[in-house]
Amino acid sequence: MSLADNTARLDLICSAARIMPVIVINQEADILPLADALAAGGLRTLEITLRSAHGLTAIRLLREQRPELCVGAGTVLDVAMYQAAEQAGAQFVVTPGCTQALLEYGARSAAPLLPGISTASELMQGYALGYRRFKLFPAEVVGGQSALKAFAGPFRDVRFCPTGGVKPDNANAYLALSNVMCIGGTWMLPDNLVAAGDWSDIERLSREALALVS
Repeated sequence: MSLADNTARLDLICSAARIMPVIVINQEADILPLADALAAGGLRTLEITLRSAHGLTAIRLLREQRPELCVGAGTVLDVAMYQAAEQAGAQFVVTPGCTQALLEYGARSAAPLLPGISTASELMQGYALGYRRFKLFPAEVVGGQSALKAFAGPFRDVRFCPTGGVKPDNANAYLALSNVMCIGGTWMLPDNLVAAGDWSDIERLSREALALVS
């Protein structure tokens, strides 16, 4: 796969998603019912973070048992984690920041990389290798909408998925920006509802999130 191919694939993934839930799996029993609740609410593109011991298990299980979903790996910190995510079946990979090793590996991976950046210098590091799609993280901390508007000047062919502090009260403002292709968030799966196994409320919040940005 070329980087141009991977850019096209990321465009398809992100345009279909609009909102990408950023998911931490705390217990294996939650994997399928949580994914089913999100999907029933219309959120079918999932970023399963590798912040817990169950992340790779979740990716593998969802790819096997919920093939209709688009499942990616998040919080990938190094090449070894990237390779493990590929082996688990991740359809895309998201990182909170970027290193030269990750960028170089992602450029030749069949699982397209959405590298995280927070500065123009980091963006330029990826840009020099051919990347044109990035995650802005942590979005609200590093300037949010103002930063994205500023990036739009010198980087006219770059588009972003802002994550970190994106919530119902600012989601539409982010998506209104011409260089934003989708947003990442966690507000539709609050920890207390996941811990309680309240899948119907998570489905409701997912549906409301999509309605908000329709």
